[in-house]
Amino acid sequence: MAPAERALTCLVTGATGYVGGRLVPELLAAGHRVRVLTRSPRKLRDRPWIGQVEVAEGDASDEDAVARACEGVDVLYYLVHSLGSGPEFEATERRTAEVVAGASREAGVGRLVFLGGLEPEDEELSPHLRSRTEVARVLLDSGVPTVVLRAAIVLGSGSVSFEMLRYLTERLPVMVTPRWVHSRIQPIAVRDVLRYLVGVATLPPDVHRSFDIGGPDVMDYATMMQRYAEVTGLPRRRILPVPIFTPSLSSHWVGVITPVPAAIARPLVESLRNTVVCKEHDIAQYVPDPPEGLLGFDEAVRLAVLKVRNNAVDTRWTGASVPGAPSDPLPSDPDWAGGSLYLDERTRETDATPDALWRVVEGIGGETGWYSFPLAWEVRGWLDRAVGGVGLRRGRRDPADLYVGDALDWWRVEELDEGRLLRLRAEMRLPGLAWLEFHVERADSGRTRLRQKATFHPLGLLGQLYWWSVSPFHGVVFGSMIRNITRAAEALGEKGTRPRDRAA
Repeated sequence: MAPAERALTCLVTGATGYVGGRLVPELLAAGHRVRVLTRSPRKLRDRPWIGQVEVAEGDASDEDAVARACEGVDVLYYLVHSLGSGPEFEATERRTAEVVAGASREAGVGRLVFLGGLEPEDEELSPHLRSRTEVARVLLDSGVPTVVLRAAIVLGSGSVSFEMLRYLTERLPVMVTPRWVHSRIQPIAVRDVLRYLVGVATLPPDVHRSFDIGGPDVMDYATMMQRYAEVTGLPRRRILPVPIFTPSLSSHWVGVITPVPAAIARPLVESLRNTVVCKEHDIAQYVPDPPEGLLGFDEAVRLAVLKVRNNAVDTRWTGASVPGAPSDPLPSDPDWAGGSLYLDERTRETDATPDALWRVVEGIGGETGWYSFPLAWEVRGWLDRAVGGVGLRRGRRDPADLYVGDALDWWRVEELDEGRLLRLRAEMRLPGLAWLEFHVERADSGRTRLRQKATFHPLGLLGQLYWWSVSPFHGVVFGSMIRNITRAAEALGEKGTRPRDRAA
């Protein structure tokens, strides 16, 4: 990205999300100053650009926090959403947009930029698209010069839309599909979305409008799946549309087949029944197309798949916490209030070096597994998926390294002290709050010690019953886990490679 003629102060909301996390380094490369607004600064701690930005802590719905973050801002990027947060998500999104619009006006922000959704003509909008349209209206009515970029499916490694497409196509050679697979769509590559987002920052104040943005290809979802299969070398898929799939049934179907939970899949599925095709390309007057043209569908898929296979995905949709996931402090924190607390603590010493043991601990989950009865973990993952949870399919962002805020199967990395501590917070469907911790330390004996602690804070009677129903299995599950982790570390020290998952 070429340096901007004038450095601007840009405030990015949603920096822990898929697009926001990729936009920040692009703005920095363009020579702008960047401030990010986030509820959880810890989630950004390990981003490679964190030392180059200013971090403002707060929620986008908090008037005081947003007002403070808007001070001295030239351009505010509105990239937050409440996708999958429940039936009230439309009201939540409208209130948040009103807070940001009001704070921007009062602070004298020079421009608002919003990434919304394409609006079909003469069709009933899905709740998701209707909410995106309402947010755009609130921002355009704010009195602040605003640009709304309206896009359909964003194609890029790690995006929720791409993950849906990838898993549906790769896992189902024969598909009985809903009718929405024949709705017309104009997808766009994430690199072109980012180019537009950066480019509109320097538009003159009199540019105050919405722009449709899309790639060069228009197709239906069925064609997208067939072309994905062709690009990735898969046999042609057999697609059999049937009329019986309601949005609810479709979202659960997507939730079972793909890593995307039903709560997030439903608003996306409902939007796919709409025709989302650009009606104009006026954006090219202000942000010209690159000499080689916009990235086509096949090339966007090829690049995204290459990044996935090379473990070079910069950000993922899982970077944003699952709606409804616990956000409370640890029960051990001084300000924890009330309730029962159940612990399963285990300690084991090993002749492996601390470095070898940490490498195994940090590499846990994903393709490596959990070092304890893979079938039992798979069954528990399927049960979680069946009730709308995330299951085990989110995997890992990287096979070896973890960042605070990373999704790790059904866990979220809550704390990471390199070489010493890994704390995971459960995001599976549970009647309570759960954590899993690993501590690597030197024992008095001079050997390496692993301390493993599972913590559960039950909610109500159901939470109590849940703990007592599963606690008889902890000796097998957690006992074999700590035993196999230390054995893997010892083998790693001998062979210099990380072993795969092992049964007890």
